[in-house]
Amino acid sequence: MLKGYNLVGQTESAEGDQYLKVFSTVSQHDLPEKFAVATAAEVDKAVAKAATAFLIYKNLPPVVKAEFLETIADEIMALGDELIQRAMLESGLPEARLVGERGRTTGQLKLFASVVREGSWVEAVIDTALPERKPLPRADLRKMNVPIGPVVVFGASNFPFAFSTLGGDTASALAAGNPVIVKAHASHLGTNELMAGAIHAAIKKCNLPDGVFSFVIGEGAVTGMQLVKHPGVKAVGFTGSYTAGMAIFKAAVNERETPIPVYAEMSSINPVLLLNEKLLQHGDTVATALAGSITLGVGQFCTNPGLLFLTESDAAENFIAKLISLLSAAPAATMLNAGICRSYYKNKKNITGQNGVTVLHEGEDASEDFKGSAALLAVSATDFISNPQLQNEIFGPASLIVKCKNETELQQAISSLHGQLTGTVFATNEDIQHFAGCINQLTEKVGRVVYNSVPTGVEVCHAMVHGGPFPATTDVRSTSVGADAIKRFVRPICLQDCPASFLPDALKNENPLHIMRKVNGVYTNESI
Repeated sequence: MLKGYNLVGQTESAEGDQYLKVFSTVSQHDLPEKFAVATAAEVDKAVAKAATAFLIYKNLPPVVKAEFLETIADEIMALGDELIQRAMLESGLPEARLVGERGRTTGQLKLFASVVREGSWVEAVIDTALPERKPLPRADLRKMNVPIGPVVVFGASNFPFAFSTLGGDTASALAAGNPVIVKAHASHLGTNELMAGAIHAAIKKCNLPDGVFSFVIGEGAVTGMQLVKHPGVKAVGFTGSYTAGMAIFKAAVNERETPIPVYAEMSSINPVLLLNEKLLQHGDTVATALAGSITLGVGQFCTNPGLLFLTESDAAENFIAKLISLLSAAPAATMLNAGICRSYYKNKKNITGQNGVTVLHEGEDASEDFKGSAALLAVSATDFISNPQLQNEIFGPASLIVKCKNETELQQAISSLHGQLTGTVFATNEDIQHFAGCINQLTEKVGRVVYNSVPTGVEVCHAMVHGGPFPATTDVRSTSVGADAIKRFVRPICLQDCPASFLPDALKNENPLHIMRKVNGVYTNESI
């Protein structure tokens, strides 16, 4: 039974007199439970507990942190069908999708457990002393990554498990040795409470300090901004809209006495290059793949292919006709929440009203039932280049085709793009050679280049980059998915002439952790 509390460390708390309810686009009414909005005092307590816990948690052995992450994964699975059913009600997502997302969530927790156990993420570097060096001796210098401090994570609307309470931001921050305070997403507060219960149980089983994890509830910017501006918070992870992401980023940089890093994933329309020979040889196959990707999850993926570039040809027209046919057959489907549904139709209308945009297909307006229907629009490269509004994210099952007269116009259109999470190239080997300049230009605009496959479906692994140039993210150097996500929540520290007994294990001569280190410029896992 849901209680509607905030979790302040290991204390269930509901001190305020304001409450939120969750509106379900499935039942089309408010769900019955009330959830207590956190007071300013509760937020302060959560941050204070996190700061105290940090002093203990950061120094725990890697195996303890790894076992903690694995225990969280086990506790999530122990929630069973209750978690899936609640998330279905709150998100409108189907059971199979949520079962898969739960697996991804437990999988990324276990990935970070393996990263912590292996240990090379600390990037230990040792330059031993050179007392006889002329003209000046060199001190003993040892460097490694250390946790940054309490991290605030904003839950995302489109992934109630994998990018929310116990999603990748939380998992990577905990793996690095940082306590986490989650700002629960107002659309799935029951799901949040269930997931928080899993980490609550894991903290008890692993005997970890009170304050390693908290969550607070609030609607709008008040609670979020209190967290972002709190002097005890040292970093922020965010997935959501450009407007909200930039408000958080500006507050963290401009409205704090001490600025902090914000890793915000915000806006991406994920351009797709559809090159000539590929469309000539496999146009129908490409159209089928893209139709599935455009409508997957009602288009509510940050990697949804919202922009399709092609050069005019008979093969291109055949491809467009096939894509229209496939999208016309796609039924309207329930969207994540009422606000996203309203924004989808509003933003789509704004794009269709822009100069030169034509509607190739537009399904029925099913907004009264909180459903999104597919749409396909088209515009010339000239109009696209001259109108930055055509790069605004629609966030739903819609895509815009940009028709280019030739390769030169295609390259100019790509050059005009804002930063994106992904860029996709459908091409034969001959196309890749012929359009190398266009592909190289695309590479400068994105964090991940996909060849002959759709961009939806982000793999949680060591090589993944889920980030990109602004405005896709606020920091092009980072990723929010994959093993390297842990590096967002650390800072480097150098120890000079530190007595051996005070060195952390990662920097000791005997290398008790058996990790790979760079010693005097050479990578080795041997002792010194």
